[in-house]
This record gives sequence, C-alpha cells and structure tokens, in this order.
Amino acid sequence: MPLDESAQGVYVIAPTPFHPDGRIDEASTDRMTEFFLEAGCDGMTILGVMGEAPKLDGAEALEISRRIIRRAGKAGIIVGVSAPGFAAMRALAHGVMEAGAAGVMIAPPSTLRTDDQIVAYYTQAVQAIGADIPFVLQDYPLLFQVQMTPGVIRRIVQALPSCVMLKHEDWPGLEKISTLRGYQAEDSMRPISILCGNGGLFLDFECERGADGAMTGYAFPDMLVELVRLARAGERDRAHDLFDAHLPLIRYEQQFGVGLAVRKYVLMRRGIIASDAQRAPGGTLSQRAVSEVEYLLARLARHDARARLPAAG
Repeated sequence: MPLDESAQGVYVIAPTPFHPDGRIDEASTDRMTEFFLEAGCDGMTILGVMGEAPKLDGAEALEISRRIIRRAGKAGIIVGVSAPGFAAMRALAHGVMEAGAAGVMIAPPSTLRTDDQIVAYYTQAVQAIGADIPFVLQDYPLLFQVQMTPGVIRRIVQALPSCVMLKHEDWPGLEKISTLRGYQAEDSMRPISILCGNGGLFLDFECERGADGAMTGYAFPDMLVELVRLARAGERDRAHDLFDAHLPLIRYEQQFGVGLAVRKYVLMRRGIIASDAQRAPGGTLSQRAVSEVEYLLARLARHDARARLPAAG
C-alpha cells in the first residue's frame, strides 16, 4: 500500500549487509528482513544514512531494494532516494515504486541555507520524481547542516500533498514535535505522520509529544516496537523502565563515526547478519570497543532476555 499520513509504529532503518570482501550478502539481507518483520516492525526504510547507500551503484541499489520489497510482502518499504542530481533520484524512485515500495525518503543537500531554498528544493524534487510518489521529509540537521524550522516544514507540507511523513531527527527536537502537532490542532497544517530517528535516543518522550513511532536502526528494533506499544497503551512507567534499561547501549551506538560499526556488530552477535563488515571506506571497532559493547550487552541482559547472547567467539 502507498505510504500515507496514517503510518505509525516502527519503520526500522535497515543496514546493508556485506560480506567481508565487500559483496552484498543476500542471505543475510533475507534473514534480516524476516527478523525485522517477525519482531513486529510495521515496515523498513532502506538505503538511508546507515544503509551505506552512497557506496552502492545504481544497479545494486535497485536490486537490493527489489529483493527486500519481494521478501517483505505487505510490509511498507520506504527507500532513500537522495542523490546529488534529480536524474538519479528520479530513476531510483521510479524503479523502486514499480517494484512495490510504499514511498521514498528525500534528504536535503547541505548547500541549502534559507527557508525559500529548502522549499524550492523539495518542490523541484517532487517535480522530478512525480507528485504521485509519496515521500518522507528527512530532517536531520546534525548531519545535513540544514535547519528546518517548524514553519518551513509546514510550508512544505502545505505546498506538496505528496509529503506524507516527517522523519524527525532534530536534536533537541521535542518542542518541534509539539509545535507541529499544534499546527495540526489549529488546522494550519494538514496531518502528517511523524516518526523519529536518532537511534531512539529520545523516543521515550517523543512518543509523549505526539510522534507516531520510530524510524531508526537501533540493534534491538524489537525493543522499539515494544516501547511504542507501551506508550500507545498509556503504560508510561513500563515504557520508561524498558527504555532506561537500553539507554546505555543506545547512547553508545549513537557515537558519530563508529555508530554503524556498533549496530552491525550487535546485529551480528544476535545472529541477524553474518558479518559486521562495512563496504570500504568503512570503520571497524577496536578490541577495546568490542569489550565495552559486550559489557553493555551483559548489563542489559540482566533486564532484557533479548540481550542474553551466546559467548562471543
């Protein structure tokens, strides 16, 4: 089904599994897809920042998208199509939508500085891919260095009906969520789905501020599913207790430069992917870092059985 403003829950950001020699690991891709959906995720977002998308050529990006879409069945698959030029964006967007994707995600280029430039860019992007393709507006100023105020987000939402979701990754960003929901309440902005990133680092309160769930890639997406469910049910203390148990590992995974290495290592330890390899250029964990991650997993296992893993080889 095409993505729309009613989307909620957890759309996990999927890494791209690689063999140690840099080839795409198709068996791990299948296993990862099945695990995420069995864990209760409502969908997946692929070829995002943590999907190493710039390291794939156009044919690889389309092929892995098709593979995951086929495997996922009815689950919603969102594909990151951000590109330096609109021709590449259009080609990938059309290819994945023809394969059955639910929608696409577009990040702003780092050259945008003013509100008018931001609105103009997204207007041109929609003209390039087509107004019939639902898209996710990615707001990640820490990485892209583009500051989107609630006002400019409202302008984009009002001007472009195909914008159906905000991937909210501002930091701090709780007040932004409240402001956007306030716009909706006063009927000055149409409803959109808001899913939050940042590794889930603020998800406990983001749900309380009006977020519809998470779009992030923490190595325990099954915990994110449970957290969102508890928040929706009004079980505030249980939700925060679960979040608090995972917070040290969430924080460790949020380190710039090594975050993907940590995430892939834990996914490998959980048996979801066969290798924690990244395609070059990519980072690796030092032995000291590995021992710290293992320590955090052991501590987490006292509170959450999902972290009780066999001893590392």
